[in-house]
Amino acid sequence: MGGLCDLHFHSVFSDGTDTPEELAALAARTGLSAAVLTDHDTMAGVPRFLAAAAAAGVRAMPGLEISANVPGRTVHLLCYGCDPEERALADALRRVRDGREERNRRIFALLARAGAPVSEAEAAAFAGDGGVVGRPHIAAALVAKGFAADRHDAFRRYLARGSIAYAERFRLTPATAIALAHGAGGVVSLAHPVTTGYNPAELRRFVAELAQDGLDGIECLYTGFLPGQVEEYVGLAAEFGLVATGGTDYHGANKPNIRLGTAYGGLKVRAEAFDALLERIAEKKRIAAKKGTSPK
Repeated sequence: MGGLCDLHFHSVFSDGTDTPEELAALAARTGLSAAVLTDHDTMAGVPRFLAAAAAAGVRAMPGLEISANVPGRTVHLLCYGCDPEERALADALRRVRDGREERNRRIFALLARAGAPVSEAEAAAFAGDGGVVGRPHIAAALVAKGFAADRHDAFRRYLARGSIAYAERFRLTPATAIALAHGAGGVVSLAHPVTTGYNPAELRRFVAELAQDGLDGIECLYTGFLPGQVEEYVGLAAEFGLVATGGTDYHGANKPNIRLGTAYGGLKVRAEAFDALLERIAEKKRIAAKKGTSPK
C-alpha cells in the first residue's frame, strides 16, 4: 500500500507527552497510512495505540525501542511486531525498567550532592499518568526549579554521559535484545545509527556484527539526517540485506520542533518500509515453521 509512515515515536508511557490515543489521531490527521509506537523499554501503551489506530484507519503493529549495552556508546534497537505478552521479552523489559528506577535513585542522590536537589515526585510530575520517569523528566524538573536554563542545558550540566549526575543502568546486550525480539515473533532495526558515534568504517563493522546476530533493519531516514548519511545507511542496508526503516523520533512537547510523520517538514518515509517489516516478520515465521520451531 502507498502513502507515508512513521516507524519511530514515543508516548507518555516512556518519554513522550502524548497519549497513545492522541498519537493515533495525530497520525490520521497527518495523513499517515501506517505508524508504530516505539516507547523505550516498554510495550504498555501498545494495546491502546493499536486499538486507536485501527479506529482511525491507520495501519499499525506492536513496537518498542530497547537501549542496548555497548560500553561508551548510545545504541538503541527498534523492535517491530513483537508479542507484548511473550514472557521472556516481558521479563527482560521488566528488569530493564527496574534498572532505570535504580539509576534514577542514583541520579537523585548525585543531584542533591551537586546542590541541585530534585525529588522523584517532582520528576514524575512531568511524566504524566502511567509514564515511566526517565532523564527527560528529571531534566524538566531541573529547569522548573531553576537549576538549568532548558532541557539541553540540564543534560549538558547534569545528566549526559560524563556529567556530574550521570549514572549507568542495566541494559541488554544487542545480541540478547535481538534474540528476545525474534523469540517474541518480531524483527529488529538499528535506530538512528549516527548516535552510536562510530565513524563509517567502525559502523560498518558494527552493523556486520549485528547482522550476524540477526539484525533485520537499519534506520536510514531520521530527523536531521544529512543526504550523505542517508546514502551511507541505505548502502549498509543493501550490503547486509536489511530493511531500510525510518521515523521522526517524535516526543511531543519534549522535542517541540519535531512533528509526527514529517519531522521538520521534509522527512518522507514511504509506507513500503512498514510493508517490508511485515514481510520480514512473515518470512521469519515461514522459516520457523519449516524448522519446526514456533515463534509468535
